Amino acid sequence: MNTPKDPVENPVDDSAEASTEGPVEDPTEVPADKDAVDAIIEQWAAVRPDLDTTAMEVFGRIFRLSRAMGDRMEKAYTPFGISRGEFDVLATLRRSDAPYTLSPRQLSATLMLTTGGMTGRLDKLERAGLLRRSPDPHDRRGLQVTLTDEGLRVIDEAVGAGLAVQTDALAGLDEARAGQLADLLRRLLTSTAV
Repeated sequence: MNTPKDPVENPVDDSAEASTEGPVEDPTEVPADKDAVDAIIEQWAAVRPDLDTTAMEVFGRIFRLSRAMGDRMEKAYTPFGISRGEFDVLATLRRSDAPYTLSPRQLSATLMLTTGGMTGRLDKLERAGLLRRSPDPHDRRGLQVTLTDEGLRVIDEAVGAGLAVQTDALAGLDEARAGQLADLLRRLLTSTAV
């Protein structure tokens, strides 16, 4: 009696029958033209074929990209003695143009931070000599936050380093596709903003 051969138990078999079966796929391996999200989608399709997982495909990739790029950006800013959150404060001041001054309230609103969270960042950056706080001449109860010369130097170098990391990550896309991706993400972000 002929019993079917198990390709896992008999990995080398030159028979015609074995060559038509093909290799047994390891469910933990992801083919080169697929990513980890594809594997998750396939698993859901097997157990819940009724689900439309299009949104999961998009946001699963966005979340994974965000985490991966966040880690890369943190490493890019470390040589400058700042974290991503501190980079955001310095960059917001830098974008405000000379004299690179905003109120803590303006910074909090731009960065969507609580005043407590902002105070912690400002304290650390001020201790590092990258910004200074001073009384607001137009509001006796207010403060102004201003980049120091050292803060200006650090943010100008850090933004270049961060952009180099981001540009490298986009190297797999040509300019047209990168632009198309930016447009699609803008549309998605605009439609989901609260």
